[in-house]
Amino acid sequence: MFVGEYSHSLDTKGRLAIPKLFRSDLLDGLVITRGIDDCLFLYTKTAWSSVSDYISQLPFSKAHVRGFARLMLAGATNLTLDKQGRVLLPEYLRIYAQLEKEVVVAGLCNRIEIWNKKDWEVALDSVLTDKHKIAEQLDTLGL
Repeated sequence: MFVGEYSHSLDTKGRLAIPKLFRSDLLDGLVITRGIDDCLFLYTKTAWSSVSDYISQLPFSKAHVRGFARLMLAGATNLTLDKQGRVLLPEYLRIYAQLEKEVVVAGLCNRIEIWNKKDWEVALDSVLTDKHKIAEQLDTLGL
């Protein structure tokens, strides 16, 4: 399980050091793709298999399903950690998430999100502002 929020920097080649606490779960490789909120989603191979299986079961006759599949599947790529625990983020994904030097790596149970630091601060501020409303909505779902 991935949890926690970490500030990191991309190097000049676009490599990102994965937090040490996350590395052991990624030794067999990982999959990274476009995220929904203009960030990147990073999955273990096992978690990615579940995500891609779920997407493949959706009714592809629906336009929104095809669009979601394009977002998640077409942008996905397999990566491995180097000896220093880094991954080289493909340029098209860095552009998509507007990643600059300063990034935030956030653990969210079955995935890791990688954010432009400024965008993360805006998104987190929004969640913190609406935390009571969000909690009430979740409570109606029985969580």
